[in-house]
Amino acid sequence: MVKCGVTQDQRLIGISTALGDVINGFGRGIERGRHQYVRKEERVTAISYHKTVNVLRDLCQPAPSPFERSEWFALLEDAGMMPLVALASDGDEHAALALTECDGRIEPLRSWYSFTWRQLAPGGPRGQEMLVDIARQLRERAHRVTLWPVPDEDGSASRLEAAFAKAGWSVLCEQCDHNHVLEVGDRSFADYWSQRPGRMRTTLKRKAKKVDVEVLTQFDEAGWAAYERIYADSWKPEEGDPAMLRRFAKEEGMAGRLRLGIARHEGNPVAAQFWTVENGTAYIHKLAHLEDMKHLSAGTTLSAALFEHAIDVDHAKLIDFGTGNDAYKADWMEQVRPRYRIDCLDLRQPAAWPALAKRKLRQLANHGGQG
Repeated sequence: MVKCGVTQDQRLIGISTALGDVINGFGRGIERGRHQYVRKEERVTAISYHKTVNVLRDLCQPAPSPFERSEWFALLEDAGMMPLVALASDGDEHAALALTECDGRIEPLRSWYSFTWRQLAPGGPRGQEMLVDIARQLRERAHRVTLWPVPDEDGSASRLEAAFAKAGWSVLCEQCDHNHVLEVGDRSFADYWSQRPGRMRTTLKRKAKKVDVEVLTQFDEAGWAAYERIYADSWKPEEGDPAMLRRFAKEEGMAGRLRLGIARHEGNPVAAQFWTVENGTAYIHKLAHLEDMKHLSAGTTLSAALFEHAIDVDHAKLIDFGTGNDAYKADWMEQVRPRYRIDCLDLRQPAAWPALAKRKLRQLANHGGQG
């Protein structure tokens, strides 16, 4: 347990230069510049806040998905988001939460395009202890921290919920979204396609010859322009940040991870999809088709081509359809994974009380509806 008493005679010596200058005090974090220090028996953890994501460069390797890579966070920063990176350092071990401050609370450093957000921390007891240290120090900075969309198939939501609860926050963890995925296993595309609904297979058989399909594995200006035109004229909502997405696609193309599919009818683009592939997983980022060409079923034909490329050429073992519970996703995917929102309130601070009251009222309403 962290000891909260601090006396003039207690001194902390021998902190390495990587953790900062020698500090006075024992126990609860004491801020010196950007750093706060937590001492727990045999270990000393430095907690620092950073207004740039550069500090994450050595923490995000290997990243579990595109959305935990340091390059992704750099894109968000360059797009105008203001990072607040909470970093815990304990000798050679580090943990971090990539955050931002928004509307009086702390939220994830994420965008409209992010499938997931999670902690950047090693596994095991030490990694968990550092997450608790970060969570405890965040109580000195904000009355509310809300984290989403957090996965739990890897234990991330459970780890964060436990860390913030142990640090003294009032925590509510609940599902906020869905993630449709396909575990390919050892199947070929032919195996997979034979297991799709009959109407999908019939549609492809009848309509495939009506469009020509191209799968680009490098960034192509004309191809991306076609994607943007199709998306703008499709049923899809307005893009969150088209310029940032374009930069992401260009970087993925340079790294060999881009899969950009274009379907054309009589030479004119009518459907487009933006995928990436890495570490055995294919990610479906964006897809769109022209509504006035819906009768061509170009979206189905293009999807089938990209699934075939991901399975038979890229040998992907998992295909991830991102967030959202659109009915059509169930035709292509076979599992649904929950995504969680972790809402943390510091009840010592009066600013947290209105949010707590709303939480309790909503819980009572939900309970009454179930009754």
